[in-house]
Amino acid sequence: MKRRTGLEVAADGVAIISISNPPLNLLSYEELLSLKGSIEEALQRDDVKAIVVTGAKGKFSGGADVTAFGGCQGIKRKLGNLSIEFFTDIFEAAKKPLVAAIDGIALGGGLEVAMACHARISTSTAQLGSPELLYGIIPGLGGTQRLPRLVGLTTALEFLLMSKPVTGDKALSLGLVDAIAPANELVNTARWHALDILEYRKPWVVSLYKTEKLESLAEARIILKLARIQAEKQAPNLKHPLVCIDVIEEGIVYGPRAGLWKEAEALQALRQSDTCRSLVHFFFAQRGTIKIPGITDMGLEPRRVNKVAIIGGGLMGSGIATVFILSNYHVILKEVNEDFQLAGISRVKANLQNHVKKGKLIQGKLEKTISLLTGVLNFDSFRDVDLVREAVFENVSLKQQIFANLEKYCPQHCILATNTSTIDLNLIGERRRSQNRIVGAHFFRPAHIMPLLEIVRTEKTSPQVIVDLLNIGKKIRKTPVVVRNCTGFAVNRMFFPYTQAAILLVERGADVYQIDQAIMKFGMPMGPFRMIDLVGFGVAVAGGVQVIENFPERSHKSMLIPVLQEEGRGGESTLKGFYVYDDKRKASPDPELLKYIKKARSISDVTIDLKLTKLSDGDIVEMILFPVVNEACRILAEGIAVKASDLDIASVMGMGFPAYRGGIIFWADSLGSRYIYSKLNDWSKTYGELFKPCTYLAERASKGTSLVEQAKSRL
Repeated sequence: MKRRTGLEVAADGVAIISISNPPLNLLSYEELLSLKGSIEEALQRDDVKAIVVTGAKGKFSGGADVTAFGGCQGIKRKLGNLSIEFFTDIFEAAKKPLVAAIDGIALGGGLEVAMACHARISTSTAQLGSPELLYGIIPGLGGTQRLPRLVGLTTALEFLLMSKPVTGDKALSLGLVDAIAPANELVNTARWHALDILEYRKPWVVSLYKTEKLESLAEARIILKLARIQAEKQAPNLKHPLVCIDVIEEGIVYGPRAGLWKEAEALQALRQSDTCRSLVHFFFAQRGTIKIPGITDMGLEPRRVNKVAIIGGGLMGSGIATVFILSNYHVILKEVNEDFQLAGISRVKANLQNHVKKGKLIQGKLEKTISLLTGVLNFDSFRDVDLVREAVFENVSLKQQIFANLEKYCPQHCILATNTSTIDLNLIGERRRSQNRIVGAHFFRPAHIMPLLEIVRTEKTSPQVIVDLLNIGKKIRKTPVVVRNCTGFAVNRMFFPYTQAAILLVERGADVYQIDQAIMKFGMPMGPFRMIDLVGFGVAVAGGVQVIENFPERSHKSMLIPVLQEEGRGGESTLKGFYVYDDKRKASPDPELLKYIKKARSISDVTIDLKLTKLSDGDIVEMILFPVVNEACRILAEGIAVKASDLDIASVMGMGFPAYRGGIIFWADSLGSRYIYSKLNDWSKTYGELFKPCTYLAERASKGTSLVEQAKSRL
């Protein structure tokens, strides 16, 4: 096999071995074998006194190549065995000291390589982390055993279970690295450190057998028990965090070598799990959203955007303003009067203060960040803006008037974006000359927290505008999904049956709170009724009107929300909706809710269906989410979404569908199109058009075709 790692021996007898698999120096099986061969050669050479392991082109290693997760069983066993055969029996047993020189990134397997060395030197800004649990697996090259021995059990558990990287400076304070050096002196510092170990520190204690930071066995058992309780509470549907804890405990109780064998065995099993398959699918789907056939393959370069204008300083507008100033954009926030303007700016300041409290923004940068925001009351300041985002409430005529003013005041190159969540963009811009500049840029609430940016293009939107927004999305750290124009676009259209099916079930006898609890047990962050309360009844009704007008044949028309509104209930903002809320917005079930449900049933002349009063949690999940799958199939059939995987990303990042289930389409495929079709078909006979399977789903079911594979074949 051709050697991939570089090996150079300096005059002082230190061999420099570079991991070289650009751009991230990922550790495929072949790369690890190459590294093994270079280490063995250096250990055998008489002119080598010590070894420094580093990464080519300013990056140590981004870890294991995720594409290898789906490889054959033989390779998986070999990868697992490398933990013992290579890192323990060769690295740590070496008679010559090995020192890792870390710059850029040392993630996953890359960090495990570094931990197997006898010491680690890092730059202050390098990122060190163990993100394996994000992919449904655990570290597989000894990380579960070496990390607790380097930083202590409590810190190691937090490090692994949270999957958050730390900087080199932080790693030094934890004991994960031994010294910090500037990038231009990193390798030389590592060389001197290696020679120092050789000269003055014999015999050195390797990472696997360090004990000074480990707690006593009794203390360790308590810490591990608490970690299990926390893991089960935070992710009750996930098993691999508990497996990780078990593997760590194995090494503490029976010794690190026993822990290594259990780690290899556990990793092999986890790689075959549905969770791993789902999370790896999500990983690649997220990275694929920026590839738009006919757009990103045209060779267009994004234009520079310096100044952004936002119209409307409500919860959404202020959230969007927060996003942009946090990314160093100059922002003007327009409101209709001074009171609204001050309220909008106050919301932005409150958002920034929350970032400070959470450690996402240092206090010293707070004033500089807020200085990027200017409040205005007219359009005079819009003459030099590069991007405008309208974020007023959902009213077609109001938005049309705003876009008329934007066309009048904004420069010719300015992108004219709307944050509408449901209204057809053609209605908003139907009288405008600048339709090639009009685009949807839909944030999700709260905008400064939710990670999705839904970019909506009409038939007339310029490809250049899409390329510009994709670049902006990257800079403001949002994941963009590009979809075509229609009522509700992708996310809200896909999920309108989510709330409608829930309301239908309640009208016919199901319990509001059982529905929400069942959906949350499935993995959604909140059930449909808690979500309606959060967005507010006004927004819910406005969106419902759009849905009913555009999809009347499959829309469920209910009196439940109007009845609640008559009683002064508007959702969380009014402290009463389907739930009641205390002054800290904590939700509690409302015993009075049933009388309003009965009133709505009476007005609509709905009869209770006894079957719906006895639904299992599994039945509830299917009756709420299968209509969502059905609507997603319509979106694919109409070409609203380019790829099925885009809908997976949209469902996870826009609506909180659990990533460990892969997204709405990936999850549906795990159940099978025939099963979903048969269920929907049966329900439609009793409960109407809301459940009627669409043609796309029916065709896939008749052939037993995967929805994902079919969508790919259409590209």
